[in-house]
Amino acid sequence: MPFFLTGDEDGMKVTVACVGKMKEKYLRDAVQEYSKRLSRYCKLEIIEAADEKTPDQASAAQEEGIKEKEGQRLLRRIPPDAYVITLEIEGDMVDSVAFSKRLEKLAIAGQSHLCFVIGGSLGLSEAVRRRAQWALSFSKMTFPHQLMRVIVLEQIYRAFRIQMKEPYHK
Repeated sequence: MPFFLTGDEDGMKVTVACVGKMKEKYLRDAVQEYSKRLSRYCKLEIIEAADEKTPDQASAAQEEGIKEKEGQRLLRRIPPDAYVITLEIEGDMVDSVAFSKRLEKLAIAGQSHLCFVIGGSLGLSEAVRRRAQWALSFSKMTFPHQLMRVIVLEQIYRAFRIQMKEPYHK
């Protein structure tokens, strides 16, 4: 059973809440392409929260303060009804099939609004991490937060394709 709701005008909602604006055109183009592909399967919304400037040689306390400010902006934008999935290096690592199955189980359990949260260059505040029902990791490596938008959209698209048993390159 696919994890989006066919015939239901509300259907599956997917929100990607992230810190900062997309600066590079090639990344904006990729986000636009996956947004178009995903429109067949869900209602997608991308929410941007303003990022804070990090001074050179910032202290640990300054970095925590920056994460807290960005985190408060994110928390104000996260839909209250959403099942929140934070992207964190320390989160659970799953392959694409397991990811798809987990999203399907959430839908079957009545979670029709998923919110993926991508932090800024310093990561996520503790308050945002506490709001999450699932911490997900795509790798032990660090990726630019703008590139993570593309990666998460691609994996959500792949998950829908897996659920529909539709071909998609491996």
